[in-house]
Formats: sequence, structure tokens, C-alpha cells
Amino acid sequence: MPYFDILKSDQTSKARLGIIHTAHGDIHTPAFLPIGTKGAVKTVTAEELKFWGAEIVLANTYHLWQRPGDALIYKAGGLHQFMNWKGPIFTDSGGFQVFSLAKIRKVMEAGVLFQFDLDGRQEVLSPEKSIDIQANLGSDIALILDDFPGYPFEHTRSAESIALTKRWAERAIKEYQKIIIDGDPINRGQKLWGIVQGASFPDLRERSAKDMAGLGFEGFAIGGVAVGEPHAEMMKAIEYAVPFLPNNAPRHLLGVGTPFDIVQGASRGCDSFDCVIPTREARHGRLYVSAKQDGFEGYATMDIRLEQYKEDFTPVDNACDCYLCLNHTRAYLRHLFATGEPLAIRLATIHNLKFYLNLMKKIRTAIELDYFEDMVREYKDYTAG
Repeated sequence: MPYFDILKSDQTSKARLGIIHTAHGDIHTPAFLPIGTKGAVKTVTAEELKFWGAEIVLANTYHLWQRPGDALIYKAGGLHQFMNWKGPIFTDSGGFQVFSLAKIRKVMEAGVLFQFDLDGRQEVLSPEKSIDIQANLGSDIALILDDFPGYPFEHTRSAESIALTKRWAERAIKEYQKIIIDGDPINRGQKLWGIVQGASFPDLRERSAKDMAGLGFEGFAIGGVAVGEPHAEMMKAIEYAVPFLPNNAPRHLLGVGTPFDIVQGASRGCDSFDCVIPTREARHGRLYVSAKQDGFEGYATMDIRLEQYKEDFTPVDNACDCYLCLNHTRAYLRHLFATGEPLAIRLATIHNLKFYLNLMKKIRTAIELDYFEDMVREYKDYTAG
């Protein structure tokens, strides 16, 4: 059985319908990965995620390395056992923290020297160490450690980052071979994916994609996006990378994004996505809701904390089948936020995650039934005007 089955390719775009086969189950693509940074998707249970249709979650290597530590998770039988999630798990490499924690780290050829925010101690996260940690976690998809600059992009710095990422990738492969192939890991079915960098420069994205493809990874992530650049720049990064990646390998777009970004990313050939947006925005009372204007389908965002919803006894979203929308009103949810009730965040999170998972179902159905072209053309972000 191939690792990635392409069931159907869209005739009007680079989108495709597929299945990634992992040691802990299949992932139907295009797919969205709820973020379980520290081994939990905030405020919801594994059983709820599965019930809503989530097939895979993402956990954060750097944060789990800090606490509770990958050695403890190994003793627990791996992250699947520790968090009681039976489906596939995707772990990042710590590479995003190289970018986001710039004030408490130093990038070197050997790896990245971090100062932990919990106790102040210093540790080096090397390409090999990242593989070791992810092997102890036992995830189904592991990523190489990578380096990338933020926005605004600079060609010289971006060129340096793809060269360093390639050197780190070569070291990661050797460590992966030693542990996963020749050792006795928790999850022998773990797959290692490469990461394409290069900002929004066509020559660098091409070079990085060819570097990663040449190293023989079974899957690829497109990284260095959603770091402050405009939407158009994000899309360029995908367009410049995809033509140089193997067509029979899955492609993940790291850290993306809004529903509009996801639809556009799928049309350019990305098979999976992850983002903190649905859970993070929920904690601040910001909800994603279906919207239609001039016959075009799309979405908008709603700040449920606003006074205008105080006496609004309608559902948050009439088109949504989540627990919140079937059982409570906008006025009730606003009341929960106004009074600081913890249930407010839980209900908002349930809604936003269900909205995102429903969106992925719509994308897969549109590809299957040959109307994805219409969805791409008509799907709008009405929040952005």
C-alpha cells in the first residue's frame, strides 16, 4: 500500500483528494489538524475531537520537551497513550520556536541554544535531538528541525536559512535511520517529513524544494509562512515550491490559517493545514460563522462580547451543527464571556473547531463532485470586506 493515495485530482486547480496511511489510522485530505501544543487541544477531549471528524492532531516538540519531558512520555508508552488519542499525531520539530522565541535562543551550526522559560536552564536543540524527542513521543509524522527568518523577507538571510536547513535535514535523516529503522522505537511507523523554506523568493523556494525532494522524504511541509507577510506572499511561497515536490507525496502548509487561506492553499496543492486560529480566537470571544452575500458563500467573524448581542436570542450560526449552535443563543454565550464563566471559552472553542472541520468536509466534497472551482471563486472572507 502506498503511503499516500491520491483518489482524485481537481481538473481546474492543483487540489487533490487523498488518504495518508499511518500507523494509527488514515487521514483523509485535504485535512485540518487541531493544535494540541502540550498534548491537549484546549478545553476539549480526544473523544469530542474524534466525534467531530478530526483524524489527526498536532503536538509541539519544544513545549513537550520542556514539560513533562519526552522521557516521561516515553515511559507512559508514547504520546498516543499519554493523551489517550488513538488517531495519528503530527509533531513539529521545534523549528517554529527558533523563530518565535528569538529573544531566548541562539542559532548555531550545531543547533539552537534555548533558554527555557520555565526554569532558566539552557539546552541545545540539535537536529538529532529533535528526532530523538519526536521518537520518544512516538508521533506518526515527525518534522526535521529547520531555520527560517521572519517578515520582511531578505534574500541573503533566506538563502542562508535554506542552506542550514538542508544541512540539518541530512543530520536528521541519519538520526532517524539509527532510531526508527535500526533501533526499537515506540512507533516504527513514524515517518519523517522535510520542510521547504525560501520565503517568497522563487529561486530559493525552488532550490529548497529540490533539496528536500532529493533527500527522499515521504512527505513535505511548506514552512516560513504566516509570519506576518500578506496573503499574496503566502500564496507565492506555495506556488514556487509545489512544482518541485514529488506529486505522490503529501504536502502540509505549516501554521495556516484563516478559512480563506485554507481554501486558496488547497487549490494550490496543499493537502493538510494546522493553525492556532480556531482555538486562540475562541478564547477571545471571536467566532467564525457562515456568511452569504450576493449569492456567494463565505464566512465572517463575530466578536460575541459586543453589546449588540446582549439580547440576541438566535444561534451563533444557523448553518452550524455544533453543540453551541444547537443548544444556546448568542445572548447566552455573550453572558458567559461577560461574567468570566470558563464554559464560554469551551463553547466558543467547540464551535470554531467544528467550523474548521466542516470546512474541510466541504472542500473534500467539492473536489469529489467537481465543483471545487466554484468554491474557490465564490468563497469569501467577509470580515476582510
